Amino acid sequence: MSQSLSKINVHCVFSTKNHEPFIKKEIQSELHSYIVGILSNTGSYVYELYANPDHIHVLCILPKTITIAQLISKIKTPSSKWMKLKGYKNFSWQDGYASFSVSSSKVDDTKKYIANQAEHHKKFTFKDELRSFLKKYNLEFDEKYIWD
Repeated sequence: MSQSLSKINVHCVFSTKNHEPFIKKEIQSELHSYIVGILSNTGSYVYELYANPDHIHVLCILPKTITIAQLISKIKTPSSKWMKLKGYKNFSWQDGYASFSVSSSKVDDTKKYIANQAEHHKKFTFKDELRSFLKKYNLEFDEKYIWD
């Protein structure tokens, strides 16, 4: 095969440093647009994105030329600088992240889940949500290392 073909859907989740609720409603839409622009420039397509006050969910296509770690870095570094320029001087993202593959048949369900974050988090904390994802995907984890 002379052509490299790939379509890997990833659901990425990461929080603000120490789960600080930096992402206010008045900046949320702009941040969404900024991150979609970043990802478009990497060759990714964003299906859905939602920035909660203390964490973010991104469902996108992983470009075939970069790793998941590089994708996350391409989101975190410029968006952190952008937030600081917007007046959130102490803003930063946590060091780590979680990412999960999403089959094409589950993209619509995942989009709905992400779009419904505001309602979801009236009942569940971010920590409970992440624990449930880690268990669902059978990822081993140590609590003392995932909450920075």
